[in-house]
Amino acid sequence: MNTYMPKKRSFIALSVLAGMSLTSMHALAQEAEAQAAEEEKEKVVESILVTGRNVSYANSAISTEMKKQQTPMTSALALIDNLPGVLVTEGDPFGSDEWSTTISIRGFQVNLDSQQIGMTVDGIANGNSNYGGGTKASRYIDTENLRSTEVSQGTADISSRSNEALGGTMDFTTIMPALDEQLTVSTTFAEYNASKIYVRYDTGEIAPDTFAWLSLSTQQNDDYMDGSITNTRDHLEGKIISTVGEVDLTGYVSYDDAQEYTYQRVYGLAQYAQNPDWDGLTESWSGIPYQDQVYRGGWVTERENFFTYLKADFSVGSIDFSTNVYYHENEGTGKWNPYYIADVTDDGAGNANSELNTSSTVNGGDTLGLIYFVNSAGEALSPVDGCVSSISSPYGGGGAEVDPNCYEQGAIAVSSNRHTHYNKKRYGINGDFVWHTTIADMDNVVRGGFWYEDYQRDEYRDWHKTIDASTSSRYENTPYWVQYDREFPVETLMYYVENELDAGFAKLRLGAKQFNVDVSKEDQFTPENNLNISSDSDVLISAGFVAPLPVDGLELFGGYAENFAAVKDAVLERDDTDISTVEPETADNIDFGLRYSTLGFNASLTYYTIEFENRITFVSNEDVNGIDFLESAAGGYINDGGIESDGIEASVDYNITDSLGIYVSYTKNDSTYTDEGVSGNTVIGSPEDMAVVSFDYTKGDFYAGFSTKYVGERFLDQANTQETDSYIVSDLYLGKTAYDIGGGIDSVELSFTVNNVFDEDYLGSIAANAGWIGAPRIASFNVRVAM
Repeated sequence: MNTYMPKKRSFIALSVLAGMSLTSMHALAQEAEAQAAEEEKEKVVESILVTGRNVSYANSAISTEMKKQQTPMTSALALIDNLPGVLVTEGDPFGSDEWSTTISIRGFQVNLDSQQIGMTVDGIANGNSNYGGGTKASRYIDTENLRSTEVSQGTADISSRSNEALGGTMDFTTIMPALDEQLTVSTTFAEYNASKIYVRYDTGEIAPDTFAWLSLSTQQNDDYMDGSITNTRDHLEGKIISTVGEVDLTGYVSYDDAQEYTYQRVYGLAQYAQNPDWDGLTESWSGIPYQDQVYRGGWVTERENFFTYLKADFSVGSIDFSTNVYYHENEGTGKWNPYYIADVTDDGAGNANSELNTSSTVNGGDTLGLIYFVNSAGEALSPVDGCVSSISSPYGGGGAEVDPNCYEQGAIAVSSNRHTHYNKKRYGINGDFVWHTTIADMDNVVRGGFWYEDYQRDEYRDWHKTIDASTSSRYENTPYWVQYDREFPVETLMYYVENELDAGFAKLRLGAKQFNVDVSKEDQFTPENNLNISSDSDVLISAGFVAPLPVDGLELFGGYAENFAAVKDAVLERDDTDISTVEPETADNIDFGLRYSTLGFNASLTYYTIEFENRITFVSNEDVNGIDFLESAAGGYINDGGIESDGIEASVDYNITDSLGIYVSYTKNDSTYTDEGVSGNTVIGSPEDMAVVSFDYTKGDFYAGFSTKYVGERFLDQANTQETDSYIVSDLYLGKTAYDIGGGIDSVELSFTVNNVFDEDYLGSIAANAGWIGAPRIASFNVRVAM
């Protein structure tokens, strides 16, 4: 494959811009100058160092070897798992189930309960990472179009576009077009009926100084539990770059259509020990609604994402400018099978339940009760007095009201299909400048910029009657009840300014940023439930330094940043939340470290300390067994204490020989709650120790590698009464590329990958009081042809 390395100075600068955070403009300018110097020597070398850039905070980026450790079907998130401080766990081997995906960095989490780590795509905000209406970077980017991912573990770049970035950011960047026209075809086959077909066409120069690529892919895989369902994903993606006069333009578009079946959480260590290979979902429809609530085919989410942006880079005198506009639309539906009909109309005693009549729909209102069985006339029935239920699962079993054996002959079971519909439309604009000047003969750089985004998330939930609960999960098209219909307008404005002075002995930076965020809820059924909250930040200070030391290649760095996460629209969903008492979350991050870089050897060591305050959590006033389909448990969101974290992150990347390299990373993390009652307890899902050792070998056209990651014990609950075992997962890859095949074929690459080589049993993703079973061993084979 030809990597795009343009010969014109403007395109060289543009390729560097794509490789780093697009808004980290001072560092980009330095890289552009370095690239120009290399061009003059007619030697351009592209490299990605896991030790990160020479900035005043901890950061690291994925390497080519880390990409090879995963299959082309794997989600883009999984590639960062070996970076220091980072833990990515996915319930599905290919990341096709976002429900079971979690990310943990320094005690901060992205999971079902929390979104505390920022994500950007080519430097542009991803639009929140929550499961209900959010989008992770893996839905924007096909893994085979991923150029790099840079992770700032705590004190992120001041210009980062995210109001979730309490614990750093992850910037996923896409590849640049190739210089020459080229067609790339990639086919992947793996266990569990997994397959992917990927095609990318690089146009070459289609107009003066204009290059583009377009890719299409389709993939599928069955669940690994019993193979009863099939996840699918269709993806289209494209990019174009052009120089018009003195302006460098970049356009990008992505469309993703996914149907993902979710794995169920394992509720506690006892359930996991009972059967570590089963999540409790069933492969067949039993005809008993209470048991069919865990029918695997009923746990499905359908999502479509469309994302596009247009970016312009240009200079006026000594000032460099970068700006872009973007648009994103997310549409999807999450489905479940409640084991009852919600009684939402008072039809009177002795009358048929109108909920069974599919010709009408009730909008809003509360339930009057639950209907489990009816007679042939549609009247609700009660179980026989004194009957004891024999149903023992799931969730510990149910009472006589859900057991068909507790009703007279002729009773008809009824159930529902519950659909939650999400739609989000957002558009935004970013602008940045970099001004190079001098102060007392010292180089000085002033950076500044803004981010504005306007989005509206619509969400409504409707309930459909199962046509015949005794035979299948098929449902009536017309819902009998629309439980709620809400709109959440959110407006965000972020602006920042930073000055960096090169004093010779060190580069010193000082900056400030601020967020203005307005969040509203507009209830389409009950206007009295409308809410509005202003979630503005204080002025957030950022400072740091980078100082070269007497040893060539060694530098000392330190950074401080006040991070912020706005109150999310999900907090406004509950009508019983007193939002006047809810404040935005904040975190103070401090990094100190050393970096060393020389030919064939790169290393970094970072110490960090973080104080996270005003953590927003949902507190329920009552318990509900099993799934709360109606979300009937009373409670609300409150600021409940915080988290204190400190630790070290270390990595070494060393070329032992010209062919053999070793990469090692180690993380020691201590993240504890400051909440009353659990103060000092370890944060849920946060391991104290993590370590990675990876050997990578390349000789000629052959390559191979073996990587092992150790993850220490973690807790399932805030009380720290349930501790998971530590685990070790290893990955193996090998491949060979043949060039100059003839017949119009430039190269053929064959690769073989085995993830979780030793088929380790472990609990992977963790949410409060539960976890998901880790993915088993899986082997895959890929053929990649470039023409």
